[in-house]
Amino acid sequence: MVKLAEWQGKKVFRSYGIPVPRGEVARSPAEAERLAREGKVPLPCVVKAQVLSGGRGKGGAVRFPNTPDEVREATADILGLEFKGEKVREVLLEEKLPIVRELYVSMTLDRSQRLPVLISSAQGGMEIESVPDGSIDRQVVDPFPGLTGYEKRSVSKQFGLTPLQARSVGGVLDALWKIFVQEDAELVEVNPLAIVGDGVVALDAKVIIEDDAAFRHPEFAEVRDDRTELEEIAREKEIAFVQLDGNIGVIANGAGLTMATLDVLKEFGGAPGVFLDLGGTDDPKKVSEAFLLMARAEPAAVFLNIFGGITRCDTVAKGLVEAMGQVPTSERFPLVARIRGNNEAEGIQILRAAGVTAISDLREAAQAAVEAARRRP
Repeated sequence: MVKLAEWQGKKVFRSYGIPVPRGEVARSPAEAERLAREGKVPLPCVVKAQVLSGGRGKGGAVRFPNTPDEVREATADILGLEFKGEKVREVLLEEKLPIVRELYVSMTLDRSQRLPVLISSAQGGMEIESVPDGSIDRQVVDPFPGLTGYEKRSVSKQFGLTPLQARSVGGVLDALWKIFVQEDAELVEVNPLAIVGDGVVALDAKVIIEDDAAFRHPEFAEVRDDRTELEEIAREKEIAFVQLDGNIGVIANGAGLTMATLDVLKEFGGAPGVFLDLGGTDDPKKVSEAFLLMARAEPAAVFLNIFGGITRCDTVAKGLVEAMGQVPTSERFPLVARIRGNNEAEGIQILRAAGVTAISDLREAAQAAVEAARRRP
């Protein structure tokens, strides 16, 4: 998925006619101060870190300076932050508006119904996960007629708006639908959508573009997202690789087996970290590349769980042993393997000869991996 920063999302909003505050992006304290002194950003203003994680206000990544000197100071403080693992490299400076109320609206995909869904709540300004379910309205949108007047009126009624405000919200909802369809979005979210006088203004913008449709949107080709450095390398090598917060690396083949492996590790109190899906490959060179990438993440232990259907267990084992030989002795970690299926016996023999713990039972193998990780300093 391609996640746009707030200022990039607002650029999209602006092109579709959604009102947004006047603002400028700055990448240094001096630039922020200059924008304030030149009047390109009205004072008092809001200075917001441009990161892809939520909860910036609670995390000290939003400030409300009143003077150019305060703008410079606030920008310096925010640019020095590392927010939820992401270094802040730019800030958005925006005018501070007289807000009457804060609302929530978004258009996303309901994967269970395979249809778009319009989500709205009168409790904006909070993470939607924190809003009581009874305060959230969900309307499935039929993609053929698109967003209807009835669905827009339902949102306005829920919000208790005046006729002028309802008209403004209706215009925003129309634009959200157009963005969702025309930009191939997975999510288009405004939180909060602020009532200012008789109109509304999008105070934030969250836009996620479907990765498989990225070729239709070259304008987003250079957009950074929240991939780590190793995830970027894996993407270039066409390796399915994701970094989590835990310390146990997982190598499996197939999305279903990978998710089941994560679940069983959690069951035994383990904390899955990097997980790597080999898919259907059993090319020793590809397996070796994948393992070495995982080694760079420095896991406490690695759990290999392979089902050999099309994949041959012995060739996966050969690639693994080859890669292990390239990891310096001081950086090696325990490896527990559970391989079943095509050429299983040969694969187990190869792994055991290399000193790898090979166990056939899934739960027993997962428990061994968890215990191995706990023993690591």
